[in-house]
Amino acid sequence: MLRRGRASVRRTVGAGLAAVVALALTGCGSQADSPAGSGSLSGTVNVFAAASLTGSFTQLGKDFEAAHPGVKVVFNFAGSSALATQINQGAPADVFASAAPKNLDQVSDKGTATTFAKNVLEIAVPKGNPGKVTGLKDFTDKDRKIALCAEQVPCGAAAQKVFAAAKLTPEPDSLEQDVKAALTKVSLGEVDAALVYKTDVLAAKDKVEGIEFPEAAQAVNEYPIATLTKAPNAEGAKAFVDFVLSADGRKVLTAAGFEAP
Repeated sequence: MLRRGRASVRRTVGAGLAAVVALALTGCGSQADSPAGSGSLSGTVNVFAAASLTGSFTQLGKDFEAAHPGVKVVFNFAGSSALATQINQGAPADVFASAAPKNLDQVSDKGTATTFAKNVLEIAVPKGNPGKVTGLKDFTDKDRKIALCAEQVPCGAAAQKVFAAAKLTPEPDSLEQDVKAALTKVSLGEVDAALVYKTDVLAAKDKVEGIEFPEAAQAVNEYPIATLTKAPNAEGAKAFVDFVLSADGRKVLTAAGFEAP
C-alpha cells in the first residue's frame, strides 16, 4: 500500500510539473506571437498642432484612441509660432506638428522631424462672393476688406511669398494669429476675402467659397511632425507619430485636402 501511495504521489507531482511547464511554454508562445508593445500604451498624449490641422488631427485622434483603448489624445491647436513659443517655455507636449519647418526648428526639444503633408493657399470669400473678388490683385484694393495671417505664422509667411511672386502689395484690414481666425472673418462676412489654406476652405464646406490662383504654387507649405525629447509620454508620442505617417493616417489627411509630401 505504501509503495503504491508513493508511486501515486510521484505521478501526481509529475503531472503537476508537466502542467506548469506547459502553461509556461504557452505564456512564452503568446508573448512571441503578440506584436511588440501590443496593449502597452496608456495615459495621455499631448499633441500641439497647427490650427490648419484641426479637422484632420481631431479625426486622427479619435482613430488612434479606438486603436489603443485607455489612451487619451489631448490637442492644443494654434498658430505654429505660438505653439513653438509655448513648448520652449515648458508646456508639457509630447508631439509637435507644425505648418512649416521654420517653426518646428525653433523648438530646442524636438526629435527627428518627418514631413507628413503639404498644403497650398486659396482665396476664401463669403458664400456668393459679395465683394466680387476674382484673384490676388483684389487684395491690393483699399476699398475691399481683406484679412491675412500675420507674417510670423506659416499662412502669413506663405502669403508674403505669393504677393512677392506676383509683385503685388496687399492692403489688409486685419492680420490674424492663425489661419482659422482669418477663415472665421470670411465665414461671418466681416471681410471680402482672406488667404487661407485649401484644406480650410474644404473644412468650411458651404460657409465660404474658394478661388484658386496660380501664384499659390510659389508657396507650398510643408508640414513636419516630431516627438519631443522630453515628452512626458514618449511611447505614446512615438505611436501617434507612426499613426499619422501610416496608410490610415494618409487617408484621413488626403480626404481633408492635404497633399502627399
